Amino acid sequence: MNNLSVKITADGSYTIFNKELNEHYHSIHGAKQEANHVFIKNGLHYFTENYNVKTLNLLEVGFGTGLNCWLTINHLIKTKKNIKLNYFGVDPKPIDIKMIKKLNHQDQNEIYSLIHESDWNKTIKITPNISLVKTPKNIQNFQHSNHFEIIYFDAFGPRVEEKLWDKDVLKLMYNFLGENGILVTYCAKGQVRRDLIEIGFKVERLPGPPGKREMLRAIK
Repeated sequence: MNNLSVKITADGSYTIFNKELNEHYHSIHGAKQEANHVFIKNGLHYFTENYNVKTLNLLEVGFGTGLNCWLTINHLIKTKKNIKLNYFGVDPKPIDIKMIKKLNHQDQNEIYSLIHESDWNKTIKITPNISLVKTPKNIQNFQHSNHFEIIYFDAFGPRVEEKLWDKDVLKLMYNFLGENGILVTYCAKGQVRRDLIEIGFKVERLPGPPGKREMLRAIK
């Protein structure tokens, strides 16, 4: 906890800086901007516009501050998508709720509070159609009986969490996904892209969020 501090990013939204790792949880060019571009626009919106699904199983690797989860739920509510969402967030080192409350997003709402004040390892109903399960595990130890339609791969980058970008972990992501399932990530490192292709993904290099040239979307 002493290694963590709150930082404001260029778009006015907040992130957390981990002094021990010398790493921010989000882009300093805009935390919310980055999350919306990578995970909502090129992940959630892309999938729901291209595939007619009634139930969406979504896995986030690197739950962190819960920003992606919050934006995902808000997007589905705002667009009035009649989709049942089962959201699974995996993070072996959950952030203390006291630190989360310091983020102070100006448009926080009851959903934001519910996401963070809910217990880990329990299924929580956010709305009648949206449930959340937060799991404090390494992704290598995570198990789930159903396939996922979308994976948000939002772990710390290869410099900090090299093992999470190992080909074996990426292959695990491939096996987690159902047919036409997608993985989206801010990371566009060449080795990651080549490994995804070798595993069997169709990989798209897309324009990145402000401050980053590219991102990746991998389709099974």
